[in-house]
Amino acid sequence: MSVLKNTRVKYFTKPLFNLLKAKGLLPSISDTEKTALRAGDVWVEGDLFSGRPDFDKIFSYPYPKLSDQEQSFLDNEVEEVCAMTSDWTVFQKRDLPKKVWKYLKVKRFFGMIIPKEYGGLGFSAYGHSCVIEKLATHSQVLAITVMVPNSLGPAELLLHYSLDKQKEHYLPRLADGREIPCFALTEPEAGSDAASIQSSGILFKDDDGKLKIKLQFEKRYITLSAIATVIGLAFVFKDPENLLGMGENLGITCALVDAKIEGIDQTKRHDPLNVPFVNAPLFGKDVVIGIDDIIGGREGIGKGWKMLMESLAVGRGISLPSTSTGATKLATFVASTYSVVRYQFGISIGRFEGISEVIGRMGADTYLLDAAKTFTLGAIDNGAKPAVANAIMKYQSTEKFRKNILDAMDIQGGAAISRGPKNLLAHAYFGAPIAITVEGANIITRTLIQFGQGMIRCHPYAYKEIEALEKGDVETFDTLLFSHITHVIRNGFRSCLLGLTRGYLHRPRRGGVTARYEQKLSWASAKFAFLSDVALGLLGADLKKRESISGRFGDILAQMYMMTATLKRFYEEGEKKEDELLLKVAMESGFNKIDEAFIGIYQNLAKGVLGVVFKFKIFCSNINPFGSIIKDDDLHSIATLLTSNAQVRERLCHNIYKGGRVQELFLATDALQKAKKALEKLKSLGEKALEKEEKLLVKNARKLQKEITAVDAFTKEEYFKC
Repeated sequence: MSVLKNTRVKYFTKPLFNLLKAKGLLPSISDTEKTALRAGDVWVEGDLFSGRPDFDKIFSYPYPKLSDQEQSFLDNEVEEVCAMTSDWTVFQKRDLPKKVWKYLKVKRFFGMIIPKEYGGLGFSAYGHSCVIEKLATHSQVLAITVMVPNSLGPAELLLHYSLDKQKEHYLPRLADGREIPCFALTEPEAGSDAASIQSSGILFKDDDGKLKIKLQFEKRYITLSAIATVIGLAFVFKDPENLLGMGENLGITCALVDAKIEGIDQTKRHDPLNVPFVNAPLFGKDVVIGIDDIIGGREGIGKGWKMLMESLAVGRGISLPSTSTGATKLATFVASTYSVVRYQFGISIGRFEGISEVIGRMGADTYLLDAAKTFTLGAIDNGAKPAVANAIMKYQSTEKFRKNILDAMDIQGGAAISRGPKNLLAHAYFGAPIAITVEGANIITRTLIQFGQGMIRCHPYAYKEIEALEKGDVETFDTLLFSHITHVIRNGFRSCLLGLTRGYLHRPRRGGVTARYEQKLSWASAKFAFLSDVALGLLGADLKKRESISGRFGDILAQMYMMTATLKRFYEEGEKKEDELLLKVAMESGFNKIDEAFIGIYQNLAKGVLGVVFKFKIFCSNINPFGSIIKDDDLHSIATLLTSNAQVRERLCHNIYKGGRVQELFLATDALQKAKKALEKLKSLGEKALEKEEKLLVKNARKLQKEITAVDAFTKEEYFKC
C-alpha cells in the first residue's frame, strides 16, 4: 500500500469500517439471501444500475427467432390441440377431455424443455414460451397444464442438478407423459418465504442397515399434485444421529418421490377461482424414500435452496410472462375487433373517443409487453439467467394482463360478464388474480425483489462492500469504498448535467425517432443510480425495511427495463412507420411512471432539513419531467389502426389461436369494414339508395354482427346443470 492509502485506511476507513460493523449501518445478508442473490446473472439491469448504460452493448444482444421445428409445432400440433379443446366444456366438466390429455402426452407437450436425446422436443426458451402463449389465448387451463411440467419442477431440476442415472430414468418418462410431475414447495408457513419450509426428512437406518429418509410434509397450491406420479419435494433434511458425518441439520434438500409410496395423500383438491386446472394440497406422513431419491444424490444434500432460487429465477421470466402476454394479446384483439362490430347510437363504438382511448392504451401496452418478453427470452436462450429482469417480467406482465383484461371487459360490457361458449374473456379474467399470486405475490415481488435484491446484486460496489465488511477485510473495503464514492460523484454530476440539458448531453447510438428516447433513458439511469446511492447512504440497513421506497425504486428500474426492450424491438423489426405511435405511447407512459416514482421517493425519503431539500427536488421534477402528457390524438390513432388495419392488428396480436369465436370476430370485423360505406349510405339516404351488391354486404355484415353481439342464455335446466 502507498503511504497515502495507508494513512487513509488508518485514520478514515478503519474507524468507519468499525462503526459500520458495530452499528449495522449497511444491510446484512443472511446465508439464504446470499444464495438468492447469487442465483442468476447480472444482465441489462447492471447497465441500468450503473448510471451510464451502454446501449451499443444492449442493442447487440441476440434477438430470438423460432426454429423451423418450433414454428411447425405452433402451426400444427398447437393448432390441433386448441381445436380439440372447448374451454367452456373444460370449465363445465372440470377437466381437460381424455383425448386432449392423451394428445398432450403423445405429442410431447410435457417435454418441451427436455433435450431430444432424452425423448423431449428440445425447444428453446422462446419456442417453449410461444407455445404457452398461444395456448393461453384459447384456454388458460390448457396453458397452465402444459406450462407447469416445463417450468419449475422435476424436469428443470433433473436437467441441471441430477445424476446421470436419474436423468436417464426420469427424463424420457416425463417427456412422453408416462410420468406426470408436480413440484411441492409452498406450505402453510412458507409462501414467498420459501426458506421457512417446515416439511422434514429424518435420516435413519432401516432393519437391513440401509440409510433411508422418513418424510413428513404438508404442502398446498401444488399444480398437478392430485394426478402426479412423481413428486418433486422440497424439505428440510436432518440427520440427528450424524450418520453421514455432515452434521445434524443438512439444510433444504430436493428429492423425487414416487406418488404411490405409502403415506402420501393426494385425495384433496383446491378450487382456484373456479379455474379447473389441477391444483391441490399434498400431505405426507412417514413417507420413506432412499438417499438415491435426492436430486443429485449425496451431492445434492443441502443444495435445495440454491436449486430453487436458480430455477424460480428462470421460471419467472418464461411461464408467467408467456401466459400473461397471450391473454393480453387476446384482450387487445377482442377489444379492437368487437368495438368495430358493436354499434351504439347508430355507429361503431370504436369511433367513440372514450373507447378509442382505452384501445390505444391497450395497443401500446401489448407492444411493450411482447417486446420485453421476447428480449428477456433472448437472454435466457443465450445462456443468461437474469434474476432481477425475470422478477420485473413476472410483476409487469401479470399486472398488464390484469389491467388489459379489465379494459377489454369494460368495452364488451354485459357480453363480457355473461358466461357461456360465446364469452372469450371471462375465463381469462378468472385467471388474472391467480397469475398475480404465483412464484411470489406481486406486492412482495415489487417491494422486495425488483429493487431490494437488485440494489445489492446489480450495484457495482454494494454487495462487494458488504462481503468485505463481513470478512473484516479493511483494505478491500477501502478500495471499494473510494471507487463507490467516485461512482456516486460521477453519477451526481452526470445526473445534474443531463437534467439541465434534458438528456441532450447524451449522444445516442442511433438516429431516427428513437434517439430522443435513448437520451431520456440515459438521463433516467443516471438519476436513478445517484438517488439509489443517496437512499443507501441515508437509510443504510433500514433501506430493506422501507418497502414503499424500495417499491418506487423498483418501479423506475422496471420501466427503464421495459422501455429498453421496446426500443430493441423497434430496431429489430425494421423501425416500421406504423409502429412509431405504439412506441411513442409506450415510452411516454413509461417516463410518466418514472416521474411519479421519483416524486414519491423525494416526498418520503427523509424528514427535517433534508425533507425540505427533497421537496425542492419535487418542484424541479415537476418543471423538468422525463415524460409528457400523452396526446388523445395518439391514442385515437392507435385505435384507428387496430380497428381498421387488419395487418397492424394481426402483427400486434400475432400468435393467438384464431379458431372458433376468434375467427367469428375476425370475419364479422372484416364484413363490417367492407360494408362501412354502404352502412353510412344507408343511414343517410335510406335502403332504396343501395345497390344490389351493397345490400348483400349490409345483410351479411348485420348477420355476423348479430351473431357476435349475442350473449349466451340458458334454460332453467341448463343453468342449474352448469
